[in-house]
Amino acid sequence: MTTLKDIAREAGVSITTVSNVIHNKKSRVSPELVSKIHEIIKRENYIPSMTARTLANNASPIIGIINHTMFHAGGGFMADPFHNIFMGSIEDCMREHGYFVMVRTVEDPGALETVHRNWNLAGMILTGLFQDEFFERLHSLKIPYVLIDSYINLPEVYNVGLEDKKGGYIATKRLLDGGHRSIAFTGPKIQETGVVSQRLDGYKQALSEFGLPFDPGLVYEVDITIDEGIKLGELLSRKKDVTGIFSSADILAAGIMTGLRSKGVNVPDDKSIIGFDDNYLCRITSPQLTTIHQDAHEKGVIATEMMLAQLQGKTIPNRNVVLPVRLVERESVRDI
Repeated sequence: MTTLKDIAREAGVSITTVSNVIHNKKSRVSPELVSKIHEIIKRENYIPSMTARTLANNASPIIGIINHTMFHAGGGFMADPFHNIFMGSIEDCMREHGYFVMVRTVEDPGALETVHRNWNLAGMILTGLFQDEFFERLHSLKIPYVLIDSYINLPEVYNVGLEDKKGGYIATKRLLDGGHRSIAFTGPKIQETGVVSQRLDGYKQALSEFGLPFDPGLVYEVDITIDEGIKLGELLSRKKDVTGIFSSADILAAGIMTGLRSKGVNVPDDKSIIGFDDNYLCRITSPQLTTIHQDAHEKGVIATEMMLAQLQGKTIPNRNVVLPVRLVERESVRDI
């Protein structure tokens, strides 16, 4: 097993210098030497002891990815391809900087404080937050945090978001441009000032521009799972007037397509559908899914940069980054 002494010997430096590089104390070490030490560490697959790191830094090397969105049977935070890509991006970036990542779903404020206390987290990257008691408890912990897809409008909050309303608008307008006039909106439970609410607002805006009234009866709220999508698809198969469907998540759209097909309803000949996220599911559904693209990998990279800046005491001028969206045309929409 490779030791610090082995790495120091090969690099021609002291053990202290190697330790400083591992613990991100590089101010007195040349960039060339830092690169050389990292190359040796990577080649030898050296993994620093978390206990040693904690003692050396007087801080934890663990970053928590905390999910506050509740999933039910058949679903889960890790089951959504979007979250897999997003979390993989964070883990890759954090590993390069010597941090470990812990993923946890936390339901209530007390549990959040317990997770922080038990694991002595250096920081948290959180999804599914609103300005409520849970957020207030997070803020009171006084540790670095970054929110993902949050509409908490406070100047001190770091957030990486998306053009959610625009995405909902583009998807609905594409269906309207194709001649569809009865369009279902599908997604999880809609909470005011949340991501799904913004996408619904875009849906409403597009309808309004075409002179169509908003019909609450065309809004379907279900858990974001394949199974729930299948059930919803079976239900929508009986809605003969509905020719277009906008789903606020690809995983739900894929389930809906399966449910429709099980009842003999063809996509796109009988009903057209557009998803949201543009993950790998879009290319393995039959037909391939037209969707709204967002860059989940880039979202993770920016969230990591925001976290590292806070940990290093740096200031980022733009604390609220909003990433763009665009329509990706495939095969699930037919003009009528």
